[in-house]
Amino acid sequence: MVGGGAPPRPAETGCSRLRMTQKTSQLCSRANVYTQVPDGGWGWVVAVSFFFVEVFTYGIIKSFGVFFNDLMDSFNESNSRISWVISICVFVLTFTAPLSAVLSTRFGHRLVVVAGGLLVSTGMVTASFSRKLYHMYISIGIISGLGFCFSFLPTVTILSQYFDKRRSMVTAIASTGECFAMFAFAPAITALKDNIGWRYSLLFVGLLQLNIVVCGALLRPIIIKGPGSPKATAHEHRKEVQCMLENEKTRTSIDSIDSGVELTTSPKNVPSHANIELGPKANMQLVKASSKRSDKKAPLLDFSILKDTSFICYALFGLFATLGFFAPSLYIIPLAISLGIEQDRAAFLLSTMAIAEVFGRIGAGCIFNREPIRKIYIELICVILLTVSLFAFTFATEFWGLMSCSIFFGFMVGTVGGTHIPLLAEDDVVGIEKMSSAAGAYVFIQSISGLAGPPLAGLLVDQSKIYSRAFYSCAAGTSVAAGCLALVRPCKKGPCQRRPAGEAQAENPRGKALQDIPEDFLEMDLGKNEHKVHVTMEPV
Repeated sequence: MVGGGAPPRPAETGCSRLRMTQKTSQLCSRANVYTQVPDGGWGWVVAVSFFFVEVFTYGIIKSFGVFFNDLMDSFNESNSRISWVISICVFVLTFTAPLSAVLSTRFGHRLVVVAGGLLVSTGMVTASFSRKLYHMYISIGIISGLGFCFSFLPTVTILSQYFDKRRSMVTAIASTGECFAMFAFAPAITALKDNIGWRYSLLFVGLLQLNIVVCGALLRPIIIKGPGSPKATAHEHRKEVQCMLENEKTRTSIDSIDSGVELTTSPKNVPSHANIELGPKANMQLVKASSKRSDKKAPLLDFSILKDTSFICYALFGLFATLGFFAPSLYIIPLAISLGIEQDRAAFLLSTMAIAEVFGRIGAGCIFNREPIRKIYIELICVILLTVSLFAFTFATEFWGLMSCSIFFGFMVGTVGGTHIPLLAEDDVVGIEKMSSAAGAYVFIQSISGLAGPPLAGLLVDQSKIYSRAFYSCAAGTSVAAGCLALVRPCKKGPCQRRPAGEAQAENPRGKALQDIPEDFLEMDLGKNEHKVHVTMEPV
């Protein structure tokens, strides 16, 4: 057809395809919108996802010791050099936490966890084909370590956003995944390794870790909105536009007249809709003002937490407490053997420690779930008892003494290990709004102890030839951690906290009076619908 008619079909088809693609993408990335923190709902699915993420991240890391003897025989390397595979992995996991926080803010938690699952699986599968030890340093240490960080940190962050009153209990129970994984994976991988060899077993573990991708796909974003209706919001927006337009007219009139001017700011002269004709100058300035408002976005990483003294104290607590997390599980068996205990019974001590850790995490979640309670003080008591349990190891001389110490330590490390990251969301530390950035910085600071803690304990053992010295270094670290944790709330509420400038100005009567004066009295006049104000300026 030559004459006028319908637009060309290709353009229409392209538009319809674009609309269909947009609808599909919105459906796939649909967020859960609530008027308040749900304390349930889809959060239970997120909690189950976090449980399995713990299974395939920290559960695999803690069970990797079953491959040590095979790796030493295959690569003809010492135990210390093989242990650097996990040391590099844990260091990368914690060191790249700020990067994980930035990517989660930019692209969302779901996409980052899916990418992390692919990296974890790729690293493990690649490691099964390694011919040199440094190949495993790269594949498991760097690639899988980065994937572990991308998988774990965004999951625990978004889980904290779905829960408020039940946050501590749900997080503690879901974090027991790593403990159950130690029971399931250690004997299962050992049996599988005896039948098909360590390389195919490691390949199977890497393929099994693809389940992290499924867990990441279940992490729906959450949006908390106020109970206001959309119509009221649109009305407020339209009123704001009217105020901006009228003020722009007023400023233009003042700029163009030198002597006297009569300004009428009655709402009768302001149209009730947004289709208001403006001069070119006013229109351009209005567009610039509105574009500046719309361009304001949340920062990818909130560096203001580094100015918060309470967060600094809490980060130092995490730095020193990490010294007591990893070394006891590494040295409990050598300590028992040095005391004349058989190796089979010594290995049972580690299993008992893991069982007690499960009960410690669940018990801490139940206690922290009670209201009202000052959680930061309960955490302080747990850290003090953790220090006592570490000192108790040095006085044990036989199997049942070590068994009692293992149960005591496992329970207390479970209470601290399952709650120290979710506590960042409490108002005594940084609050839920800055949880993502704070978690990234906090875990990043922990990376120093994660890398230096076990070698420091090993150095003390090598020099003294006494395994109990390793527990002394761990107890010293948790003692300093308890002191730092005791300063968190005083720094938040006490004299250590810097007072905002607004409060200091409010104390001054003159400053308070100046604060009560609106920035633009014309906006106040526009809110009156029945008065007509005439402002007359006499010529000078």
